[in-house]
Amino acid sequence: MKITAETRTVVKPNHAMITPDGYVNSVVPGWSDCQINVIINPAMGAQFSQQLIHLDAEGNGEAKTEFSEIFLYVVHGHCEISVEGKTHDMSQGNFLYIPPGNDYRVTNNTSLTQILTFQKEYEPLEDYPVPQSVFGNRAKVPSELYMEDPQLHMQNLLPDELSFDMAVNIFTYDPGGNLPFVETHIMEHGLLYLAGQGIYMLDDNWYPIQKGDSLWMAPYCPQWFVAMGKEPAVYIYYKNVNRYAIKQ
Repeated sequence: MKITAETRTVVKPNHAMITPDGYVNSVVPGWSDCQINVIINPAMGAQFSQQLIHLDAEGNGEAKTEFSEIFLYVVHGHCEISVEGKTHDMSQGNFLYIPPGNDYRVTNNTSLTQILTFQKEYEPLEDYPVPQSVFGNRAKVPSELYMEDPQLHMQNLLPDELSFDMAVNIFTYDPGGNLPFVETHIMEHGLLYLAGQGIYMLDDNWYPIQKGDSLWMAPYCPQWFVAMGKEPAVYIYYKNVNRYAIKQ
């Protein structure tokens, strides 16, 4: 008999690990024939939202960014996303950044499509324009060594410009690769594991992590990771950037 009171999910004041076994679907106006799982949200203390959207064969949705910005990444499947008068054909590995003040619509084309989203309120920066939409494909984004370590590979999906107040990266660890030190910083993180497995240290806790798991890290939560197993560990993650001045 399966014991239903078991889970690897952990939620603490400065970090969380959310595993698929505990997903509960949310009803979001404007979306139909889909399942929406709100993985990370300000309700838990975060300053952004991370969602997984599972679109059925006839699934679709429409929304407006208003004061927020949103980043969408196709984990698997195929769909179309229309924004600013353009329709983008989106398959696995495609991503789209939509700035605030835009209507957008998502239409599915396959039996099942999964989309990861990161969303936050945009923080304007004096003398800098609001960013434009960004469409791309992970396969075409250059990979760079992280801190000159041949086992660590980083892809930056958004431009490194002060107009952007968020960054989204894909981090790949070869088997046995690990962060070179315990990171402790002002940036907040949300991430989804796309492949592989490993051990993540958050604060003074150690967690086994695998494909499909999500993590939240509040500012200044100590973090460290090592990839384990026979395949690379890969995760896509969000962080807030370029806006650290004390508000007067």
